[in-house]
Parts: sequence; C-alpha cells; structure tokens
Amino acid sequence: MERGETMRVEGEDWFYSGKVKEHFVNPKNFLKDSSEVKDFNAYGKVGNIKCGDVMEIWLKIENNKIVGARWRTFGCASAIASTSMLSEMLLEKGGMKVSDALKITGKDIMTRLGGLPAIKIHCSVLGDEALREAIKDFDNKK
Repeated sequence: MERGETMRVEGEDWFYSGKVKEHFVNPKNFLKDSSEVKDFNAYGKVGNIKCGDVMEIWLKIENNKIVGARWRTFGCASAIASTSMLSEMLLEKGGMKVSDALKITGKDIMTRLGGLPAIKIHCSVLGDEALREAIKDFDNKK
C-alpha cells in the first residue's frame, strides 16, 4: 500500500497504512500485566484522559542502553500504533542507546508507520514525549 492510499475494511475506508493497522490490531510490547512494571527502571506518562490520548511507557535501561520497553496507551488507532512502533524502534538490534533514543521524533515514528492522517500527527509526537519523560525519570533516579 502506498502512502496516502486508503484501505477498504468491511465496506468502510481505512485511512491508515498497513503498518498502522498491523500495530493497532497486533500491538508489540504492550504491558499486559501490571506486575511486569517491577522489571523496569524508567517510567513516562503524557497526555490527558479528559481530552483523549494518554501514553505510558516503561523502560529498562542498562549501561546507557534501552534493553526493555513496555507501554500502555488509551486512545485511537494512531496513538496505539505509534506507541507500539516506538517500542519496536527502541528494541531493534538488541536495544538502542539512550542518546540515540533521545533523537527519535514524532516524524520518525510516523515515517516508520507509513504516515498518519494530518489530524492524527499529534499521536506520534506523544510517543516521543512519553519516551523523553521516561528517560528523564531514569536520570532523576540516578
């Protein structure tokens, strides 16, 4: 599917890329059990449940490298897919250096998803903001 194309889903237009659908329907690294949080040493939360999306991310950082990531997002398909993709980006190739993770932008997440509708771009920005909050949390604990 090319960027900007729509996908037909049960007679309705699906205005997202196949990657967005994949991460929405089968999210990666989702926090399924709250008992898992004890395994992580960094936490970030952004958004406001009153107006929509809330993203939480838990990271495990060892030797300045992100070696674990879990998340929980309350929001639309774009928000869920953005957080799922972000978690995959962080864990690729055995984990990402914290310094490289800090360079991730909402645009990077959106690009990896194959784009988002203009009205949903803020969802990818929330992802990188949650990541920064978690890294700040880790730094504050040192």
